[in-house]
Amino acid sequence: MEMKVGRQVGNFLIKRLEACAHFLKAYCLTQAVRQRLYLVLLCITITGSLFKEFSPLPDSYLNNKRNFLNVYFVKRAWAWTFWLLLPFIAITTFHLTRNPKEVLRRLSTLLVGTVIWYVCTRFFMFVENLTGSCYTSETLQDLREEHENKKACVMDGGVWYAFDISGHSFLLPYCILMIAEETAVVHTLKLERNQYIQSVVNALLVALGMLAIIWVWMFFCTAIYFHDIYQKLFGTAFGLLAWYGTYQEWYLHPISPGRPQGTDLKSRKQSYRL
Repeated sequence: MEMKVGRQVGNFLIKRLEACAHFLKAYCLTQAVRQRLYLVLLCITITGSLFKEFSPLPDSYLNNKRNFLNVYFVKRAWAWTFWLLLPFIAITTFHLTRNPKEVLRRLSTLLVGTVIWYVCTRFFMFVENLTGSCYTSETLQDLREEHENKKACVMDGGVWYAFDISGHSFLLPYCILMIAEETAVVHTLKLERNQYIQSVVNALLVALGMLAIIWVWMFFCTAIYFHDIYQKLFGTAFGLLAWYGTYQEWYLHPISPGRPQGTDLKSRKQSYRL
């Protein structure tokens, strides 16, 4: 009896995963959606920033930096994206190519992404230290010239005021676009003969879809609550250029991690234009 109930629950979950995966494949991962996604993200940051400047919203749980999604997801955005994409890329690439070297080549995409994340965030910190000054309070009236960087200022109880390029506005769009590019491979996969692999891929696809939804939502919250418009525009520009420079330029060439299997020709014929 218990085995029968367990089997029924398992079949129910598998069917729900298949339905969710089919929805993502049919409506969220089409060529048209992926071609326009960067424009949607750009519109979010511009519209949200204008809204913040001219009609700011009152404080709420969403602009509390200690809120659940910010602490446990956004602060670890690259880690979440990395560890969910890693098995997805490995399984789908091996299923399509049966070539371990091609799997390693495609997984190097994550190494490139890690370097991009590290270099850009370090550059943002450099700009913040270069352009900043230390004050005794948020009124920015009393300057404390003895502190030359943010860390020393904050540790001494001061307030560091600088041009703070939005790291969230950079990383979240980059992760969203990367997930969209990598998961588009499902249009090429034929997994009907291997139910187990199909269930694993569907589970990873749905998890990545949910993660992308969280990233879009938190990107929207960043746009309407945090930073000034120029800091967000610079951050978003870095994210979009990182995606475009890799997936739409470098990855089209042989000496690169390459694009997901089955998406190369479409990308060459219908390239994205910034």
